[in-house]
Amino acid sequence: MTGTKERQSDPGDWSGGQIAYYQARADEYDATYSIRMDMPRLEKSLDSLPIGGDVLEIACGTGQWTRLLSSRARSLTALDAAPEMLRRARDRMRGTATRFIEADVFDWEPDRQYDTVFFAFWLSHVPPVVMEPFWNLLRWALVSGGHVVFLDDSPTKAEIEDRVDEVSVPAVHRTLSDGSRHVAVKVLRDPAELTSQLNTLGWDARVEAIDPFHLAGVARPRECA
Repeated sequence: MTGTKERQSDPGDWSGGQIAYYQARADEYDATYSIRMDMPRLEKSLDSLPIGGDVLEIACGTGQWTRLLSSRARSLTALDAAPEMLRRARDRMRGTATRFIEADVFDWEPDRQYDTVFFAFWLSHVPPVVMEPFWNLLRWALVSGGHVVFLDDSPTKAEIEDRVDEVSVPAVHRTLSDGSRHVAVKVLRDPAELTSQLNTLGWDARVEAIDPFHLAGVARPRECA
């Protein structure tokens, strides 16, 4: 879904509200990201994950992870729905051959296939109602033998947040520094339960805690195993 620059945060529209939140958060995203994330520890976790070949990054944000993927990829495509985020990611990746796509992944169809699909701290923004179609999209986006690699928060990192009752998916209110309130999906998944769910959806998955607050996962479509 493109052309979302004027999108407003509507609690009844979970996808649109989430995009509006990240559009509005772009100016302060890097600052809050560095405060909330132990990046040296998380960067090190990438060393043991099978990232390589032609890589697609979903929800690239301002390119915090894109820059780390670049040295491991034969080609790199980065997707995000918020043009404000993509503008910063392009600046961060200036001088590289990174291909950027502005799209809402829930409305998007890939125009090619990849060896690795990667996303960091995005799966917790995918509500249960679209988990199956989302993972079907990932299957479509992979070449034979390809795999999905992801990082995310674990349930032990759950925060006390203002839950939103007006939407049909688990979501929270988020307040930015300017006082504006937005809606974001938030689903913290247990590694064992997530592994089981992905196996049920037809993936050979391994999801494990990498520290007390974060998890890492690798999943391959079962027919490609």
